[in-house]
Amino acid sequence: MKKRKLGDSGLEISPLVFGGNVFGWTADPAISFKLLDEFVAAGFNAIDTADVYSRWVPGHTGGESETIIGDWLKRSGNRNNVIIATKVGMDMGEGNKGLSKSYILGSVEGSLRRLQTDYIDLYQSHTDDPETPQEETLEAYAELIAQGKVRAIGASNFKADRLASALEISKRTGLPAYQTLQPNYSLLERAEYESNLAPLCVKEGLAVMNYFPLAGGFLTGKYHSESDVAGKARARTVTKYLNERGFKILEALDQVAKKFNASPAMVSLAWVMSRPSITAPIVSSTNLEQLNELMSSVELSLDKDSVDILNRASA
Repeated sequence: MKKRKLGDSGLEISPLVFGGNVFGWTADPAISFKLLDEFVAAGFNAIDTADVYSRWVPGHTGGESETIIGDWLKRSGNRNNVIIATKVGMDMGEGNKGLSKSYILGSVEGSLRRLQTDYIDLYQSHTDDPETPQEETLEAYAELIAQGKVRAIGASNFKADRLASALEISKRTGLPAYQTLQPNYSLLERAEYESNLAPLCVKEGLAVMNYFPLAGGFLTGKYHSESDVAGKARARTVTKYLNERGFKILEALDQVAKKFNASPAMVSLAWVMSRPSITAPIVSSTNLEQLNELMSSVELSLDKDSVDILNRASA
């Protein structure tokens, strides 16, 4: 499987990233271990998580996903075979959030402990923190890289102007530069990324690992009405796409899926992977059948006509 570069970091990943937001939420430790085993056995090597996963679940405090990944790393002995990406900055409760130097230096120790590792391959600013000077944030990362606790850094949920500003500071000061970006990008969410972020990432050589490539599950084609999403874990994400544009995209996906004898999910991912600026979409799964379907999308190459059909429907 051809690997893809994470900017100038020297790190390389497979064309799909496993999103660890489900670990400890909709996937218990036993199934999480099976999913990770299957993913790595199939030749994939990148796992993405965050300190805040899965704080939104009643009774959870955050760190549940990192803990499961850490237990799996210890049990499997796979640490040297995988790229572990995690994030810092989202609200952990009691005012614990942001990208100040002191907060990052404290938070990384919790992530390292939960992941049961000496180093994090890719440490990401989970969301922009306008209250903290970007130099201060990058200084914290410089310290962690010097200590060998972090190999490379990335940004998530940044607007183009703030990302450009951070990259300019790195060039001017010699501080570490963001090598990756995590934006929300899919057939349903195109405008923000394509108009502002994609040109910047291409120009600056950033790797892009987009989240929600299946729009929270909507692009699997399972949801056609509010009754279909009632009581589902991702109901809030999916409901907003139940409109004329959403259904038009599903029709186009069905048309292309029939042509390739594939599923709408596979076609959605193949479309994302065909975009010149995308390095690897982040996918989540809670069962092995679903995971194998998503992994098989890397073998699906869409022709120009099919890409045009999807582009028109989602324009």
